[in-house]
Amino acid sequence: MIKFLLMVNRQGQTRLSRFYQPVELSRRTTLEADVVRCCLSRKKEQCSFVEYKDFKLVYRQYAALYIVAGVTDNENELSVFELLHNFVEVLDKYFSRVSELDIMFNVDRVHILLDEMIQNGHVVETNKGRVLAPLTALDKMADG
Repeated sequence: MIKFLLMVNRQGQTRLSRFYQPVELSRRTTLEADVVRCCLSRKKEQCSFVEYKDFKLVYRQYAALYIVAGVTDNENELSVFELLHNFVEVLDKYFSRVSELDIMFNVDRVHILLDEMIQNGHVVETNKGRVLAPLTALDKMADG
């Protein structure tokens, strides 16, 4: 099960966070800071899977952005690793080469796309067309 998903830049600023298990707000900020520090301090040659406290971190770096997922011990790390890549491909398709600014100024749309892929910490859809369909329909309604 996926516990949380974060998107952070190289400076450690959180651009997107989604928690699938309840976490107190005070604990959430320290958890985010610790997780970001752990991932940013690693070298490119090191593995993208990290044992962290009572769960595992799976992360990928895309230019200046890191996408980090916290998963339970029984979750398949490679499938989550590929899910993160699939999520970025969906964002690229929607935003035509996604950037940090796209995420910052369209965080609501990014959450919609993420919610189409992951619900309650479980992957429900990976097909790019199906993930993009609701947002594309919303955009058509807004234009029309």
